[in-house]
Amino acid sequence: MSDYMFILESHLSPEQSAVLTAVQAAAAEANLSLFLTGGAMRDMLGGFPIRDLDFTVEGPAAKLAKDVAKRNNAQILSTDEHRKTAELQFPNGVMCEISMARQEKYGKPGARPQVSPATIHEDLRGRDFTINAIALSLNRASRGLMVDPTNGASDLERKELRAISNYSLYDDPIRILRLIRFKARMGFEVHERTMQQFHNAREAGMEKYIPARALFTELRHLALEPSPSEVLKALEEFKLLQLFSPGLTGAKLNPGAFAKLAKAKAMIPFGAPFSVDWYALNMFCLTQLLTPKEKAALLENTKMSKEEADPWQKLEARIKKLEALLKSAKLSKASQTFDALKKVPGEEILLLFLKSAERIVQDRLKNYFTKYMPTAMEVTDEEVTEASGLTPDQPKFAKARDERIAARLDGRVRKPAPPPEPEPPPPPPPGRGMLGRGRFR
Repeated sequence: MSDYMFILESHLSPEQSAVLTAVQAAAAEANLSLFLTGGAMRDMLGGFPIRDLDFTVEGPAAKLAKDVAKRNNAQILSTDEHRKTAELQFPNGVMCEISMARQEKYGKPGARPQVSPATIHEDLRGRDFTINAIALSLNRASRGLMVDPTNGASDLERKELRAISNYSLYDDPIRILRLIRFKARMGFEVHERTMQQFHNAREAGMEKYIPARALFTELRHLALEPSPSEVLKALEEFKLLQLFSPGLTGAKLNPGAFAKLAKAKAMIPFGAPFSVDWYALNMFCLTQLLTPKEKAALLENTKMSKEEADPWQKLEARIKKLEALLKSAKLSKASQTFDALKKVPGEEILLLFLKSAERIVQDRLKNYFTKYMPTAMEVTDEEVTEASGLTPDQPKFAKARDERIAARLDGRVRKPAPPPEPEPPPPPPPGRGMLGRGRFR
């Protein structure tokens, strides 16, 4: 195994590893050259958490994406027939993009590019920034070989953002916003010539050539950022948020909600099975203080579809029943509160934490994060087997596990005592070393 494959595998979650294996298997069977590229490689080499997996294939990417989706019961969220890309979501929650290695030629700034199939080297040389132009071969004969034609790995090490071409921000002006987003997220410096290109592009008003759907894609990326408020501040500083809506400025950026959301996020136990639609939740916070007219402008400027708007527009209505339930005196036991919340989508729980003014609701939500979830995670398969005689492969095991968790939460059974530590060995008998010599001095 190459060093890069070892680094990759140490950065992937078990769910991401399963997706990587599935895509590799499908590409190998179709005899297609497959590479891990883009954000996944940037995050891996930069020491950041890998959020999504980006694959590039030398060949028919759309066909491969359909094959992967069929084999793994994954959902194809979106496709770009022009650029030959597909975005998939797997049942385990992992998202990935499968793209055709391609060359893009722009007739004029912001225009629809001419797209043609290309090699992985040609594809990487046509990307936006050097740190996004790194690939890792996932092919049997060259598995683990890194392809870095623009020296992006060195720029990552220097923590520097450098455009690949002198025309990068002119060819595709959405890169103007992307540059600021990467800078805000990673804290990197912008290369002097790239910063000059940025200022020149702004003076030329290149941002007005950004297509509406490109704005939506960037808005979605912004909403999925680990800390959206930092990116919003940076974009506001350069007066770029008004591309989305004239209302996105100052206090309407809702910094208080994002700060409280960050506090709630920090309470989620590491490794807990807690799925959150961050797009819906962060978009709700971003638009919460906008007027109906300003929200309408956002929808129009990004050409956002009803399916894309519903998750955040309908989120608040979904939490009313949950708030009423958590206020109920019927939840007298910890296990009852845990059962009421464990199947609720994470974005609803977090939004209720943001909005509810009821003390009992806040207390029960805090207990869920800081007490009940950690306690439930402590219940092991071995403990359930010892108590019930069932093994994980038996149908009734899940019910036995739930009962064991409820008993632990309600104090009916205690946490198993840790095994006793072995007694320390007796001290060795005194020898004739320094002690013996000391006696005769």
